[in-house]
Amino acid sequence: MRSTILAALFVVLAAPAGLQAQFRESVEPFKVGTFRIDGEAIVGLVLRDSLIVDIGAANSALELDHTYPRLAMPADMLELIGQYEYGVKYRLYEIVNDLVAGNRLSGGARADYVHDVGDVKILAPILYPSKLMNAAVNFYTHACEGCTEEELRARTSERQENRGVPYLFLKPTRGAIIGSGDDVVMPYGRDRIEWEVEMAIVFGRAGKYISASRAYDHVFGYMVAMDISDRGGRPPGGYGSGSDWFVGKGHDTFAPHGPWIVPKEFYGDPMERLHQTLVIDGVTVQEARAGDMIHNIPELIEYASSLITVFPGDVLQSGTSGGTGAGRVERATGSGYLQAGETISASIDGIGTLTHKVVAEESLPADLSGAQLPPVSTYRDPR
Repeated sequence: MRSTILAALFVVLAAPAGLQAQFRESVEPFKVGTFRIDGEAIVGLVLRDSLIVDIGAANSALELDHTYPRLAMPADMLELIGQYEYGVKYRLYEIVNDLVAGNRLSGGARADYVHDVGDVKILAPILYPSKLMNAAVNFYTHACEGCTEEELRARTSERQENRGVPYLFLKPTRGAIIGSGDDVVMPYGRDRIEWEVEMAIVFGRAGKYISASRAYDHVFGYMVAMDISDRGGRPPGGYGSGSDWFVGKGHDTFAPHGPWIVPKEFYGDPMERLHQTLVIDGVTVQEARAGDMIHNIPELIEYASSLITVFPGDVLQSGTSGGTGAGRVERATGSGYLQAGETISASIDGIGTLTHKVVAEESLPADLSGAQLPPVSTYRDPR
């Protein structure tokens, strides 16, 4: 037995340095996403923001070289996230390194499992997280929409002295979450729809009571998100006269995600790097950096996990900045809410851009009883 252990140790120590480096590092950064290719949803690597690598097919090709041990590839993004730190990460590194070393990303030698991003359908990266948590009013500029510079300084100073705890709310997942290129649908008669660009933190490890100092240990990566909001409110009568968060946040298509996820090792500290913008028909209406946040990302993670256990693939959105419809940023189609036909693009530097066309439902089924959410115009004064 002792001789067997010594022999194995000798093999490890004698292995070429390049092989060890190949296993532990990727020669190029990558992103991961979910894509439809030939009618099938697959998990893919994103290289150079322009190439999509089918990891299942790439792994099968890699394993033709018997120096690579067999390793099953995850069937979907939730599996990839859950298995990433248990061997999948290093296999993805090996796939990237093999493609680059073999010059199989371009030209006549390009592998048949490498696709141009324009030739595939981009889906939401995670179909679907068990929880989609959102931070409300977590940027000083969003807490003072429409304020003068003097008012903003005064309001920010007051809030900094009494930040309180974050305010979180849940959004639906399946139905609300859409991928880049899908339409954002304004429900029938709901004409006070706003935009909000946000960073989405994707959890990679389960945890409860995660301290801010350990928060990033539980993060898998980051993606771009939008929190589309219905500001029309609920009609009078019945129970409740205040805000209705289900009406405000819960409609179909109101949670765009993607276009892919950047694993944390390729992004760095978001509190140092974050720069997010939102553009509507060429007009920049939102722009912010992490320094505008009231509660930073580690604090949000500590707070969220003090309420509920987070699991791999769960998502936490960190809030938006000033420049929403409440700020009345002037645009060609109006100064307030979204209009049908507009195109909205949300971007975060180092991650990517979500682009969506806004469409409006034109009618309702004829057999509804009247118990549905009514048009805003039936109970609110015109704008």
